[in-house]
Amino acid sequence: MTEKLTDRTSLEPFLAGGWSLDEHRDALVKTFLFADFITAFGWMTRVAIHAEKMNHHPEWENVYRRVRVTLTTHDADGLSALDIALARKMDEEADRS
Repeated sequence: MTEKLTDRTSLEPFLAGGWSLDEHRDALVKTFLFADFITAFGWMTRVAIHAEKMNHHPEWENVYRRVRVTLTTHDADGLSALDIALARKMDEEADRS
């Protein structure tokens, strides 16, 4: 079982970088906006490869050029180091898009 994140200081750079905490559960959320649908879908594809390698999959919704992401670790019942690692990958891939 994955351990729930207890030290919240690791969230600070993400909260400063456009992520926020979900009001209803222990999760990080962010909406990414891309130039167009193809760019958004390409980003999702690259992120999906990282997520599969980590065996940690996001909750996400794509509408045209917008992708809304929610990260949480279900077996930890909240945020874990996996969410931090995947958020970092998402931001890195978005910077490349």
